[in-house]
Formats: sequence, structure tokens, C-alpha cells
Amino acid sequence: MSDAEQPDIGEQPGVPPLARTTLDRSAHHRRDAAWLADAWKRGQVLVVDAAAGGSAPVHERDGVVRLVLLDSADAPDGERLFLGLDADGTPLFSVDAPLPPVEGARGATLREVGHLLDDRDAGVFSTAAALANWHASHHYSPRSGHPTTVTEGGWVREDPDGRQMWPRTDPAMIVLIHDGVPGADGRCLLGHNANWPSTEGSRRFSTLAGFVEPGESAEAAVAREVFEEVGIRVGALRYEGSQAWPYPGSLMLGFTALADRSQPLTLDADEIDEARWFTRTEIRQMLAGEYRDPETGVAVFLPMRASIALFLITRWFSS
Repeated sequence: MSDAEQPDIGEQPGVPPLARTTLDRSAHHRRDAAWLADAWKRGQVLVVDAAAGGSAPVHERDGVVRLVLLDSADAPDGERLFLGLDADGTPLFSVDAPLPPVEGARGATLREVGHLLDDRDAGVFSTAAALANWHASHHYSPRSGHPTTVTEGGWVREDPDGRQMWPRTDPAMIVLIHDGVPGADGRCLLGHNANWPSTEGSRRFSTLAGFVEPGESAEAAVAREVFEEVGIRVGALRYEGSQAWPYPGSLMLGFTALADRSQPLTLDADEIDEARWFTRTEIRQMLAGEYRDPETGVAVFLPMRASIALFLITRWFSS
């Protein structure tokens, strides 16, 4: 894991990394075809390649990462998706296409650089990636099988019969479970997902998460998912914040919850193949990239910095 993926010890941002934005979505312009056509001529365009994991071009200089926006005249062909207005009123669009060569730029995903972007670029990239992923999987109507076309500035797809589809957002809960003990000996419960790819010599642990099911509240989903995955009961749920996670189109609803550590862990092996209680001292070492499992010697890491999972962990760690 690179140093860029590790947070500064004690870092406690006020909001999750991908909840930051300055984008004015200006939804009232989406149905105005004439306005959109004129806005395109004077707009800036972010190219997002959905087929390449949602990568976009970025410049990195002196540790500062910025999105590369193109003048519309230089943008590749593709469906024009209106994101909104920049702070100075500049229309912002995205296009799903292979990344064009830009001197000094490289392709990067939101996972890689979301935490390094400023508020403006974080909001623009999150929106563009979510829209690109949705459009890439909805070229045909699930009702009729007919091809669909983009309308309303990229916020609607329509089939030949006029039936419409809107971008889908799937609510999911994510929770940091802790024992309520203050100080260095306080512990949180983290797990290793059984479906994560294996990396020799290292192992990543994260918070527990799952989708909210139909007819279910986010709070009920927390209790259900935790019991299903690790077999314990939680209480004192506290909502901590949310952020988009466009892989492909989730909204992560972040919570903390209290649990009694004396409860035995019973793991759902299809979901979680290892779960452990870690002290704040151990979390401090993980944040610094210095923790190894005392029994196996394997390096133990935390989630990527763009994730709300790490936001929840560092928020608890600093409390």
C-alpha cells in the first residue's frame, strides 16, 4: 500500500471525502435543449472512461491532484451529460469515452484520488463517475429491450415508446462497531471480506457494510447485516454521514454502533472470513502503516482514503 493511501494520524475530516462538493447542479436547465446546446459551446468537459473502471485524466504537481477538464471543442464524441455549473457559472459536462492523450496527465479512478481532490473536483468526479456507470449499463430498456437515448441533459434515458428511466442510486449502510471504551484500550470491530482479492504478505480490514433491502430502514439494515455477517447484536446506533460510492451506484449511509465484546463472533464465511476487535493503539499503528499481525507477521491495512469506511474509523479513533 502506498503512503498516499494512508491517512495522517489524527486526521478527522468534517465530512466523508466524497461528500464534498461545490457543484451547482442547476436541474432546471436539464429540460432546456436550447440552453444545453449553447452551454456546451462554452462549457468544460470531464472525460470519464466507464470501461476503464471510471478513470478520468488528472494532473499531479507537488502532491496536488486536479482533474483535467477539456474545452468542449476538444472533447471526444459521446453522450453529453450535464453535471451542473461551476462556481463561476461555467457549464460542466462529462462524456464517457476513452481518455484522450493530455500532456502531463494520467488516468486515475475516484478510488485512487478522491481524497486528494479539492471540494470542487471531488463533487464533479463523483457525479460524472456515477452517471457514466449508470448510462453504460442502460443502453437498452429493461421493459421492452429497445435501445434508449439520452434526454434531459443526461439525467434521463428514454425508449422509442417514450418510457423513461432515471439514474439509480442504491442505498447501503456501513457501520463502525465499537465497545464504547475511551482511550487507547477502546476497541472497534473490523472484518476482512471473503471476496476481496488475496494479497501475499498483507491483509486489509474494514467496517461492515451491506445494502438496504426493500421495505427496510437504514437502521434496521445495520442491525440485520451485522448479525448476519458476524453474529452479534448492536445498539446505540448513531448516523455519522453519507457519501456517494459510484461502484456502480451506491449511496453509503455511515453509522457507528455499540456492541458488547463478550458476544461470540459467528461469521458468515461467504461474506466475512475473518473479524477481529482492534484497540486504538493498533489502529494508530495501522494508520501509520506499521502494524503487523503478532501471530502471522502479515501487514494489516485499513481501507483506502477515499472511502467512508476510513472516515468512520478515523472519526472513532480521534474521539
